Amino acid sequence: MTSANLERNRTAKNVVVDEIREKLSRSKSIVLVDARGLTVEQDTTLRKSLRKAGGIEYKVYKNSMINFAVEGTEFEGIKEYLAGPTTVAFSYEDATAAAAQINKHLKNMPALEFKASSMEGNVYDAAKTKLIADIPSKDVLLSRLLGSLKSPMASFARVVNAIAEQGGGGSAAEGAPAAEAAETPVAAAAPEAVEGPVAETATETPAEEATPEPAAEESAPE
Repeated sequence: MTSANLERNRTAKNVVVDEIREKLSRSKSIVLVDARGLTVEQDTTLRKSLRKAGGIEYKVYKNSMINFAVEGTEFEGIKEYLAGPTTVAFSYEDATAAAAQINKHLKNMPALEFKASSMEGNVYDAAKTKLIADIPSKDVLLSRLLGSLKSPMASFARVVNAIAEQGGGGSAAEGAPAAEAAETPVAAAAPEAVEGPVAETATETPAEEATPEPAAEESAPE
């Protein structure tokens, strides 16, 4: 092979590696599968299912290209599973989406097998990937949660509204007299505090009145 051909080859490989890296940069997880035993019809069905699910990309790459692409990324631990034909499913939105969608076809496609998966820096073998695939998606879990809370929440809302209506009416009717009662004694007591006997007593000087004047001396008899 001439040097020109080698350079073209190297350039082509770099393009593929860069393509994989770009997909990895957007992925929340990747799933590796062995799909070499699938018929053309089965492969077409699987791809359509993954496209319909949305947020998933499914593509065949050479192991050497994947090996270069994952170098230095959070998916680097997947390298040990890069043996034999490998198809990669990239999940861009829900980390478990690709595994869950592929899992739906395992019964009808015995030749389809999980090899491994990687998400959030963790790597899982085929068995653990299967367990992850059985976990309901966030949308399904949220739907179930809302369904279970719907009736209790409706009842709770009715109770809160009833309490608010009763409490609101009582406060407006009963609050005014209480406020008036609190204000009346304060206004009436203010003048007494200034003009009453206590004030007058405070201004007197009892000490001077209480002091007796010395008795006049009687003249001695002549």
